[in-house]
Amino acid sequence: DAKLGNADVVIAAIGVPEFVDGSMLKEGATVIDVGVNRVETDGGGSTLVGDVDFESARDVAGAITPVPGGVGPMTRAMLLYNTVKAASQQHGVEIDLP
Repeated sequence: DAKLGNADVVIAAIGVPEFVDGSMLKEGATVIDVGVNRVETDGGGSTLVGDVDFESARDVAGAITPVPGGVGPMTRAMLLYNTVKAASQQHGVEIDLP
């Protein structure tokens, strides 16, 4: 907790639903929640939550990524980018990637 409380940037990727809460964070910290956890709801269904308790962290953090919809789109974009790059290298095709 001491290290989290002093961190300017927190990247949560521990696989425990809503483990990090607002009381653990430094005021104004940037929080990147990489965790994706499916938890059961009271109605018998399920929902996706991150490793950060979004509701308690949102008022403390300067910026925070939501789950779902946070880092997932960037992860998919980079996966596609790296797949195209690897295929072009493997087949000796030069393409101009940023």
